[in-house]
Amino acid sequence: MDAQKEALQRIISTLANKNDEIQNFIDTLSHTLKGVQANSSNVIAELDEEFDGLYSILDEMKESMTNSIKQEQAHKSQELQNQLSQCSNALENSEELLEFAARSLDIKDPEEFSKAARQIKDRVTMASAFRISLKPKVSDNMTHLMVDFSQERQMLQALKFLPVPKAPEIDPVECLVADNAVTIVWRMPEEDNKIDHFVLEYRKTNFDGLPRVKDETCWELIDYIKGTEYTLSGLKFDSKYMNFRVRACNKAVAGEYSDPVTLETKALVFSLDNTSSHLNLKVEDSYVEWDPTGGKGQENKIKGKENKGRSGTPSPKRTSISSRSPSIRGSRDRFTGESYTVLGDTAIESGQHYWEVRAQKDCKSYSVGVAYKNLGKFDQLGKTNTSWCIHVNNWLQTTFAAKHNNKAKALDMTVPDRIGVYCDFDGGQLSFYNASSKQLLYTFKTKFTQPLLPGFMVWCGGLALSTGLQVPSAVKMLQKSENGLSGSATSLTNVTQ
Repeated sequence: MDAQKEALQRIISTLANKNDEIQNFIDTLSHTLKGVQANSSNVIAELDEEFDGLYSILDEMKESMTNSIKQEQAHKSQELQNQLSQCSNALENSEELLEFAARSLDIKDPEEFSKAARQIKDRVTMASAFRISLKPKVSDNMTHLMVDFSQERQMLQALKFLPVPKAPEIDPVECLVADNAVTIVWRMPEEDNKIDHFVLEYRKTNFDGLPRVKDETCWELIDYIKGTEYTLSGLKFDSKYMNFRVRACNKAVAGEYSDPVTLETKALVFSLDNTSSHLNLKVEDSYVEWDPTGGKGQENKIKGKENKGRSGTPSPKRTSISSRSPSIRGSRDRFTGESYTVLGDTAIESGQHYWEVRAQKDCKSYSVGVAYKNLGKFDQLGKTNTSWCIHVNNWLQTTFAAKHNNKAKALDMTVPDRIGVYCDFDGGQLSFYNASSKQLLYTFKTKFTQPLLPGFMVWCGGLALSTGLQVPSAVKMLQKSENGLSGSATSLTNVTQ
């Protein structure tokens, strides 16, 4: 009986799920049907608008050309009317003179006849009939204003719906990832002069290969790209890869997206480890600031908690001291004394990496470098054989030095606003740069035998950290030229075991 009930329950559950699927599909079909109706109405309205515009242009052209014909007609009519009037006047004068001459032939008196003959001669000489042109000034030909719309008619008859652009093709070989910028290059599979612009979409991901349907990152869009390449700059590479896809758009419609392309954008991303910093440091993800009251205030809180614990009644909040927000620092005893240090939360075990640090203008003293995990709680960066750094001291007078194993080498150069740190773990190289000009400040050459942690020391001031940065191209070029030329690091070169 129980087995039959269980089987029936499974059947009911299966049917219910199937019913939900069918209902969802019905909803999808209904939504699609409404979309077809609405979109059909939209495209018909757009078609009417296009033809109305075409009719309007034709009407304007017809009116303009008709006016040209009428103006030509008026001009020719006026010329012919003028010429006709002149000829009528000349004919009237000529007929009058002819009648006068005929009457003069009947004059008998020789003197009067001579006088009439002279008058006729003078009038004939001045007669307009002998001065007018008997050729029409204009012709009645209007063929120069005739039109032939046979080609245009063929073009109009060839009108058809605008084709959907084909999907572009991204060329991974031509794409470039460098200096926290990505240049995407694509081409059309065939020439299409109807394309107006392109749309590029991208998103960050930690998965190699094609984009995943349930990827948590949404696509970001860049519209109205006129060319066939685009550069995204100023990126933070806080994921291992980026997906890209592009589609072409003409005046009315967008085509299908290209096959997505995944490019590697791997870079070192880390935060400051606020669980291991000195109590006198106020630490956020990428910022650390000297806090002279932090340690003392927290120590009093810790003592108060401990006294309550000794009274025999356990404090209800005692167990939460170390698990609460980093602002309660009772458990932070990784560094103490004058080791005002905080480390990064991500170890470097291989590869080439780069990050940058900016100090507050009024910062009195700070160090930037790397250290092994076993750096002692009282140790300061650069004063042990397990840490390397450059140190800036603005107290009383400015000093700038590279430090390792409690040895220092003064650096005779201006302290930059931003310091770039380049770490080649496998190549055993740690270099510091002016992050703005990419001037090399100092290079350590050694053999790293343990994982490294980025390290920072600050006193009376603050440091801001920038990660997710690729090794800049300028630094790569400088490293190639510097390899084998380690003169700047001679006095502090050390092979650490």
